[in-house]
Amino acid sequence: MPQEWLIPATKGLGLRLTKGQVVRVTDVDGMQVADFAAFSDRDYTERLDPGVTMDVLGQMYVRPGDQLYSNKYQPLLCIVADTVGRHDFINSACRPEMYEVLYGKSPHASCYQNLNAALAPYHIPAPDQHYPFNLFMNTVIHPDGRITVEKPLSKAGDYTELRAETDLIIAISACPCSESKCNNYDCTPIKVEIR
Repeated sequence: MPQEWLIPATKGLGLRLTKGQVVRVTDVDGMQVADFAAFSDRDYTERLDPGVTMDVLGQMYVRPGDQLYSNKYQPLLCIVADTVGRHDFINSACRPEMYEVLYGKSPHASCYQNLNAALAPYHIPAPDQHYPFNLFMNTVIHPDGRITVEKPLSKAGDYTELRAETDLIIAISACPCSESKCNNYDCTPIKVEIR
């Protein structure tokens, strides 16, 4: 029987995934980013690494059948299903300093804090920064080299399913940025299911 959680808008969740389990992350209301971090349950120095994943795959966008790799070039997850097809590997997790610099706001909730809080019960130390798989985030690289974050393409009920290729600790943040197109200026919940 599937387990299910609803991450409130601007909050986070940490979970243990065993090898072979599938996690479905659903954008409940549409256009909401979910920062997704993963660590090996056997070695917390091994984590999901977007840069390594792009290096191995030779592409920025993933599709069903693609694996996501760790900083040690080991497969941690596999995309099983995806109803959106546009996610982000480039941007680091938002953090309080970002809101100060870009929006003049302090203090401000952040994915960095949410992920740290979600991982703390598993005794995973807070890294200097999180480089997550940003589900539903629509980052556009323009021909002139500019990078912009546009409204997510995800609609209400869209989801991505990932299968654990090894035992993992995962953390998911319902991104708290309402100051930009990142979440279409409105933060909403994220649903998580383990199947």
